[in-house]
Amino acid sequence: MTGSSGTPVSAAAATEALSDPWRVMADTAYAAFRTKNMVRGGEFVAKIIEAAEAAGHHPDVELRYGSVHLALTTHSAHRLTEADVALANQISAIASDLDLEPAAAPPARFELGIDALDIDKVRPFWKAVLGYDDEPEETSMDLSDGAGILPSVWFQQMDEPRPERNRVHVDLWVPHDVVEERIVAAIGAGGSLVSDEFAPEWYVLADAEGNEICLCTWRGRE
Repeated sequence: MTGSSGTPVSAAAATEALSDPWRVMADTAYAAFRTKNMVRGGEFVAKIIEAAEAAGHHPDVELRYGSVHLALTTHSAHRLTEADVALANQISAIASDLDLEPAAAPPARFELGIDALDIDKVRPFWKAVLGYDDEPEETSMDLSDGAGILPSVWFQQMDEPRPERNRVHVDLWVPHDVVEERIVAAIGAGGSLVSDEFAPEWYVLADAEGNEICLCTWRGRE
């Protein structure tokens, strides 16, 4: 897969075409590289910007003291495209030329899910209290941080009251090839598997007091 086409690609196709250490979660490809210091990181970012300008396609870049974190998605299409894959692989090549190593831990992405009987009634509260913006209808999210830093929020329609379980839970997107290991670790740490009814799209887990988290992957969604 070459070039900078805006042609959409599936998560499975993108995963196969992306070089290490890029991982697909939801509609975005993520990677992080260790730079040891900010000067080296700045050099890396400068080369990324040069490549992005040449391609006419741009990643989200976070420069930290000892690492650079990247996210790529085609915002106009609200999904991954060939342009993302091409630029991601080019960035990996730049990192290789600079002898930069991938970050040790795979990336992950937080989202907040809120179950509600009357979404229109509760949505304004969450928008106001978080200071968030409305997301376009084409996306899977409902509210987002305008700065793109804090977790996005989505609302799930409930058919009946559910007082015995949480109605606010964390969604954690993880790479598809680490989710089973993460489930085993969570259960070993005193948690439980509440439901795998919707696996492999997501698994519902809970801590010892019933506080829930969904581990989500791209599998089964296409």
